Order: sequence, then C-alpha cells, then structure tokens
Amino acid sequence: MYWLRARVHPMWQVTAACLGVLVGVGCAQWANRFDAAWWPVLAMGIAVACIVVGQRWMLVGMVIAGGLLGLWRGSVAQHDISMYSNQFGQHVRLTGKVTEDPETNKRGELVLRLGAISDHGRSLGGELWVTTSNHPGLQRSDRVVIDGKLTEGFGSFAASIKKATIISVQREQPGDIALVIRNDFSAHVEQALHGAAASLGIGYLLGEKQGLPEELVTALKVAGLTHIVVASGYNLTVLVRLARRLFEKVSKFLSMFTSALLIGGFMAVTGLSPSMTRAGLVSLMALWAWYYGRRFHPVCLLAFAGAITVLVNPSYEWGNLGWQLSFAAFAGVMIVAPLVHAYFFGQDKPNFVAQILIETIAAQIATLPIILFAFGQLSNVAPLANLLIVPAVPYAMLLVFVAGLGAYVLPQFATIIAWPAQIVLDAMIAIVNWCANLSWAQSTLQLQWWGVLLWYATLMGLCWYMWRVTKYRFHNSSIVE
Repeated sequence: MYWLRARVHPMWQVTAACLGVLVGVGCAQWANRFDAAWWPVLAMGIAVACIVVGQRWMLVGMVIAGGLLGLWRGSVAQHDISMYSNQFGQHVRLTGKVTEDPETNKRGELVLRLGAISDHGRSLGGELWVTTSNHPGLQRSDRVVIDGKLTEGFGSFAASIKKATIISVQREQPGDIALVIRNDFSAHVEQALHGAAASLGIGYLLGEKQGLPEELVTALKVAGLTHIVVASGYNLTVLVRLARRLFEKVSKFLSMFTSALLIGGFMAVTGLSPSMTRAGLVSLMALWAWYYGRRFHPVCLLAFAGAITVLVNPSYEWGNLGWQLSFAAFAGVMIVAPLVHAYFFGQDKPNFVAQILIETIAAQIATLPIILFAFGQLSNVAPLANLLIVPAVPYAMLLVFVAGLGAYVLPQFATIIAWPAQIVLDAMIAIVNWCANLSWAQSTLQLQWWGVLLWYATLMGLCWYMWRVTKYRFHNSSIVE
C-alpha cells in the first residue's frame, strides 16, 4: 500500500491526463453526448484534486479527468461534423481554405484538403476532401469557393465533394511567404538538377513530393521508403542535430535558438500536416528540455504531443493515417529500438549500421499493423532499402541545398555545382528501383481490427519484458542529441 501512497512526479500526472485525453477522444466517436460546457470544468476539478493529493494512486483520477476532457472535445467535434449530414446528396456551394499542397490523383484530378469551411457565412467544422479538374496555380493557403454534390467523408474528413467546380480563388497578399520561398528555391533546384533527381532532392530537403514521377512514387512505396520524402520528424532531427553540433561550442543558447528557428521555418515551409505538427511539437519539447539539462521520457513526449494535437483536431485520431503512422513510427524508434538494443547488446554502443537497422526494423514493427489494416501490403525489402538509403539522406540534403544556392549565385554554373548531388541522387534512385523490382519485394497480407489490437498488445508485452530484464533508462535517450 505504501507504493500506492508514494508521491509521484508531476510529469507522470500530466502524462496520465494526456493518455486519458487520447482515450476520451477515441471513445467520442461512439459516446458523443458529452458536449455540455460543464464537462471540462468537472475534468479540471478532478485534475486539481489529484494534483493536490499527488499520490501514485491518484494517477487513475488524472486518467479519468483527461478522459472526460477528451470526451467533451470529441463530442463537440462530432456535433460540428454532424452539421454536414443533413446536406449529404445535395448540391452545395462552400468556401474553404486549402490546408496542404494540392496533389494529383491517378485520374489526373486535383485533390484538395479544405479547412476553415463556411456555408454562406456559417462556420462548419472538420475538413473536406475535394477532387476537381486541374486548376493551374492553385496553392496551399488559397481560399476557394467550390460547387458540387456533398457526400459522406472518410478517415478524418467530415465530408467529400467529387468533381467539384471551383467558382473562385482568393489569395491574400503577400500570401504564404514561406510557400513563396519554398517554390522559388524548388525552381532553382530544378534549374541545377535534372530528371527525377530534382524531384527526389526537393522531396528530401523540403518534403515536397508532388513533383515525383509516378514510377518513383510506386518504387518508394514498395521499398518502404516513402517516409524519406515526406516532411516528418526525420527531417527535423537532421536539422536540429546539425544546428546543435555547429553552434553548441559557441553558445548553448545560440544552438537552441538556431534549432528552434530551423524547426519553425521548416514547419512553415512544409505546412502543418498532422505528421509535421507531431514532429515539430515533439522536437521543440525535446529541444527545450535539452537546453535546461533535462530529458523527457518518450512515453511522456508521445502522450503530450498526441493529446495536444487531438484537442486541436480530434479527427486526427479517428482516421488520419499520417497522424497514426507518425506516432507509431516515433514510438518504434524511441521506445522499441532502445529496448531491443539493450536486450541484445547491453551497454555496448551500436555502430552506425546496426543503429540504422535496429531503428528501421523497430519503426516497421510499430507501424506494420496500421499499414496492413489500411492497405494490406507488406514491404519485405524495407530493412535492406533503408539500410542502403537512409545513411546517405543527410548528405544528399546538404548537396541539394548547395545546388539550390549555386543556382542563385552562379546560375551559369548551376549544373556543375549540382554535379555531386546529381550523382548521389541518381545512385539512390537506382538503388530504390533495384530494391522495388526484386521478386520478393512485397507481400499481400490483410489484418483485421482484432489483429491490430493483438499485435500491439503483444508488442507492449514484449517491451515490458525487455524493460524488466534490462532496466533500461529511457531518460538516457534524446532525439536532439
């Protein structure tokens, strides 16, 4: 009983509440009658009482408080989404803001994700999935008026409109400055690099995958390498570690400030996609802790970042694969991988190849249930492909950056300056195609919902066992070091 009455660190109180928020938001898909304003007040009252007592057994109360807050936020979002249901099957004219870079589907249609939806001045919640005929020049942050037949949504989208007609496009001035800078830099990279190498280099450096050839996109999927051309935590980790190593000996504050500036700039350039939001929030928290000589437990980081993102947009948890895969991959790298290494190799520091291989397999194990449930495809060559490609990505990013700068400063010599980047990127494309064309590169395996639960229950059991055996201290690891 003494163990239950012992004082607990406030970090774990916050973590318990955040885990409760995640459970509550998830349950709000079915229990959505908690939208009354007094529910969050009750949740805060329970949380304050638990914090005052501060004993370990009160963590249950923090989970309950977080659960009530999550149920309330999810119920409010469900109420907002239900406003669309009365118009399903009807012709509507809506106004919305393009939240992410437009993409082109296999039918040549433009795919838009719209937020900040309004219907004749009446604000609507959720996001829309819209397809339309190709509209030249349409960009992220544009406000559009669309006309079409409203149908039910899917995943994290409240509703969808297929083959919509774009009535008007409004672009604020000066507009999305970060997007203008990104597009201009991309154009200069394309002047220096040629073919698929230019698109791949831009994908590495800026997370912009819209220009990738369809054949290369397919090869990246088969090889399990799509994460390297999607703006994610990997890009931020490369930038933060680079800034820290460059400026740490000059000043710890300068190192922290530069890293934070790079994180904010990269997020502004790539856009606030669910995976990028998670990555940015986690990176900033880890950077803040590093500056003050502290480290976050990865479970605390995951829980806090997850709770914040779903409180802002509950639909992320309900069906956004990018959000789900991002958190699963992070858990694989920061929780599963260190435990595997500690269990099999003890205190010995892994060499570079072993670290890449362990982290790749751990991330694949953590994300595989979601991938098999959603797509039913398993990449058998992912460990090999990641081992061959991932170590060279930071160097490729640097070479592409130099190539882009060369196109600004010495445009007449841009191709020569970009020659090293061209060679490296062409070699990487050749390796990706070779891996994807192997006869055993991909398998088909569909997983049901109960299989997903069983997989994660087994994985958590194995992690608990390895932790009990190794006594691994998660505070020893940090994504910014």
